[in-house]
Amino acid sequence: MPLSTLTPRPSFEENPKLAKAAHNLSTLLDAIGQKSIPESTESKVNEIIAGVNNFQDPDPQLIKQMGVAQAAILKLVKDELKIVAKNHYQNQWLALGVAAFGIPLGVVFGAALGNMAFLGIGLPIGVAIGLAIGSSKDIESAKSGRQLDWASK
Repeated sequence: MPLSTLTPRPSFEENPKLAKAAHNLSTLLDAIGQKSIPESTESKVNEIIAGVNNFQDPDPQLIKQMGVAQAAILKLVKDELKIVAKNHYQNQWLALGVAAFGIPLGVVFGAALGNMAFLGIGLPIGVAIGLAIGSSKDIESAKSGRQLDWASK
């Protein structure tokens, strides 16, 4: 069973935000279609897309629904197949690096120098550590074929 596609609507051409959301969701579906995924996952993705295609509310709610559907599909594919989007780990580890490394290092610098104004010194260090770890995990997932040829725009 092939993946469902997003049903075009006239409002896609009239509303640029809606067109962008529709394009992102369509390209995500195309990227998933290039991978060989089990039928169970395929049917779950088709259910999510059917919910978007059958959505009848105004454009602002449809944009939100498309974003929710996109996030649900990405989470489903990640949880069931361990397939992630480009730069997934880099974005995830950027925040983790700041929280896990940057803030504690800033506190250490501030305490060691006797001035908590140096708390901010740890943040760029945490960003660098997070980006390094995330980039290496992204490269690893790309080499093992667990990365979608898709990045949100």
